[in-house]
Amino acid sequence: MTDQDKTTHFGFQTVEEDQKAGLVQGVFTRVASKYDVMNDLMSLGIHRLWKDAMMDWLAPRPGQRLLDVAGGTGDIAFRFLKRAGTEAHATVLDLTESMLQEGQKRAEAENMAASLDWVVGDAMALPFANNSFDVYTISFGIRNVTRIEDALAEAFRALRPGGRLMVLEFSQIPNDMMQKAYDLYSFNVIPAMGQVVANDRDSYQYLVESIRRFPNQERFAAMIADAGFEQVKYRNLSMGIAALHSGWKL
Repeated sequence: MTDQDKTTHFGFQTVEEDQKAGLVQGVFTRVASKYDVMNDLMSLGIHRLWKDAMMDWLAPRPGQRLLDVAGGTGDIAFRFLKRAGTEAHATVLDLTESMLQEGQKRAEAENMAASLDWVVGDAMALPFANNSFDVYTISFGIRNVTRIEDALAEAFRALRPGGRLMVLEFSQIPNDMMQKAYDLYSFNVIPAMGQVVANDRDSYQYLVESIRRFPNQERFAAMIADAGFEQVKYRNLSMGIAALHSGWKL
């Protein structure tokens, strides 16, 4: 099989690997202006608590340099900078320029633009030198990457020795009945909500399908360890609807 013949998943569809990035970019280009509103509606605001829990475990410190991949509208970067203080710096990288533009508007409104860089780029080929960052975060983005292993390898490369990886991602509830109830909500409510609020059912259908294709907590923790990270741990949030994964480059 040649590289051109390799396939991956885009939600429940099978697509050529070299097509997925463009398809994902299309999704987020279409939803960029409604992205933050939809996050609040879909999760009933709970995504804010998950992101706060991420910061609690991360414990940002003054002077740290953050790389937030798939950082979109800047939610994680803003939280990081508010906790780490003015000497810290955050670089937000995203494949979709329109998402970054929404984030830049927010940064200017919150007078944080001087502490932020916005970079269009790919998680699987970071445009940064080795050992450049103290912290690497990716929030609800790694399941959209074509080759997760490549993204984790790039995270390891870009982090300094002693640096930390933290991933916030939708996961699986370790209770079959509760997972089935959550699936009913996801597949029936979220795409319909996307149609009403963002005039885009298909993008939110992809969202719920992509969550179901993502590895469970234990499998993803093993992938992080395979990339070279140590002290790999995870914490379930809201019974496993989402999970935080942490690892260190030692």
